[in-house]
Amino acid sequence: MPRRGERKTRIRSKGPANTQVTPGRIGVRVFLEQRRGRTIKHSIDPSDYRCTTLAAQLADEWLKMTRHAALSGGGSEYSGAVRSFAQFTDKHLSEAGVNPVDVRLDGHGVDLVEVLYAWEGDLRQKHGVKSKQPYRLARALLALIEQRASVDSGIPEHLRQRAKAPASYGKPTPQPLDEFSNAERIALRDAARAAVRATEARLARGRELLAAGTDPREGGWRDLPNLLWATQMRMVNSQTLQTHLPAKTRWWPPEVVDLLPAPEGQSRRPGVRVLGQELGRLLFPDEYDLQAFRILLLLGMADTTPEELHDLQLDDIEFTDGGLRLVQTKMRAARIRADLHPEVDLEVVSEDGEGQEFTGGGAWDVPGLMRRLLAATALIREIFDPEPYLFVAVRQLLGGGELTGKVAQFRTPQRCRFSFWITSQRDAQGRPLDISEPHEVRRLRKTTKVVRAVALGGTVSDLAGDDHHVEVYRGHYAHGTTAHIMAGRAINRSQEWVFQRVVHKPVLVDEAAEERLEESEVAGELGMDIEVAKAMRAGELDMGLVNCRNPYDSPQRTDNKLCHVAPGMCMLCRNAVIFYSQLPRLLLMSDRIERMRTALPPPRWHAIYGQQRAALDEVFAECADRLPAARQQITEMELNLDVPLGQRTEFDR
Repeated sequence: MPRRGERKTRIRSKGPANTQVTPGRIGVRVFLEQRRGRTIKHSIDPSDYRCTTLAAQLADEWLKMTRHAALSGGGSEYSGAVRSFAQFTDKHLSEAGVNPVDVRLDGHGVDLVEVLYAWEGDLRQKHGVKSKQPYRLARALLALIEQRASVDSGIPEHLRQRAKAPASYGKPTPQPLDEFSNAERIALRDAARAAVRATEARLARGRELLAAGTDPREGGWRDLPNLLWATQMRMVNSQTLQTHLPAKTRWWPPEVVDLLPAPEGQSRRPGVRVLGQELGRLLFPDEYDLQAFRILLLLGMADTTPEELHDLQLDDIEFTDGGLRLVQTKMRAARIRADLHPEVDLEVVSEDGEGQEFTGGGAWDVPGLMRRLLAATALIREIFDPEPYLFVAVRQLLGGGELTGKVAQFRTPQRCRFSFWITSQRDAQGRPLDISEPHEVRRLRKTTKVVRAVALGGTVSDLAGDDHHVEVYRGHYAHGTTAHIMAGRAINRSQEWVFQRVVHKPVLVDEAAEERLEESEVAGELGMDIEVAKAMRAGELDMGLVNCRNPYDSPQRTDNKLCHVAPGMCMLCRNAVIFYSQLPRLLLMSDRIERMRTALPPPRWHAIYGQQRAALDEVFAECADRLPAARQQITEMELNLDVPLGQRTEFDR
């Protein structure tokens, strides 16, 4: 213990002079996704933007959202929203004289709500009013901010409220894809079948040459079979071919030169890189070749989406005695189901004329196509050992030109796309296929659904099948042109049925029956007695257009008074009887009705005069040979139809 008055000097530690803490580089946010046999990297680097802190905070929320919600595609909408907003913030704040470095979600120096509104307006101008991209990006960014605000109390209140509100611009109503027409479907089917045959013939030739090949280090590099042998052994690349083949293409063997595509607008043929690609195509199919199998399978599988077909693996495919069993996963519905595709029973007729039925020989049904596809890609699986997916293709790597087997994506390069395949096809006459745009592979599924609807008919619940709810089918498939045509035909048939049974039409009496009208049998057949028949022949029951069995029994009134709607409604009256001598009047009435077609809107004209027009057409169809003479009679005698004054103002306006 120190005594009173004694003080012990304490030695204090001193830190380094002029210490300045420099923030390190903010790390890159990375999300790795396994998709169809390959690892896809999604990343956001906050240091790419001047608003580094804001970009880092949003990127953290993107990673959290993608991982917790298990979003496919790496949460592309959310990552795209972060990049777009960070890039816009740099530009917008710099133009306003504000340093973007200072902006952050939990800061109060910059009003991010105003920046958000400006960003949404910029998206609207950039993408257009019909694009869904502004709505998607804004909704994604607001979701990230709201997620951050739920755990960070430093977020300003007005930014919290903005994050809870919807996007400034609503989602535009999309224009649904229409199906391919039946003629287009047949054209695509025939072109795909021809392409499958050509691919199989090319592969068969390549494997025949391969059987005759030997090691080119012993047998020489200028023989095509030896080059194919080296291709199978993965010895071929651009450097190898350049070393062992002459420098000039014209010095190559003719059978090797013939593999190269003909030059188009170039002074010379392609070189060793294209040769390596063509050597691979003699042994293995590429994505362009697989496009034909893809089209035929989608046309044959009504309950399969393109995504489900692409995700099929070898373990999901099982050949049974009854056909083909496929285990498919619908990602959006999180549903796994097994579908059985039966095989087509073929009949072989022997020489003695007796037929023998057997199962399993269908070449173009789903099981047959699967067998052919697996056979075409078998060598790829043997040589390159790719991921066990159904669609695997050979691809040439950039740089060295080596061949590798990959899962088909049908995206890049351009040659692998569905649209490129369509534009490169020709019909039997050598003309390009006339296929309506857009060239979307999803339209194949809609086409298959429509074919099923045409074949099965029935109610919407029947057509939806077991892979859709009724409302999903109604909203996504029942809007197609073919479905509308079918619905229109059904409505027309029902209306015609009602018209034939409910609407009473006039009776047309020919000249022979008119002469015998006073006979009891003829009059009874026409629904009148002898006295009415005599009065009709004498012209006493002429209503100005046709004759009437009983003018005091009009269906238009119930007070037993004289009909007041003749001749305007005579063609729809059960009492009307027409003589051949009255055909000129009917033609004049027909002309008046046609004049009204130009004076009234189509719906109103159809409601008022549509049935009369149809009744007149039926009468004219029965006596078409007499109409020219009736027209000539109108001209020679200058006939006019006697119409009451009240109706004349309507007909003649």
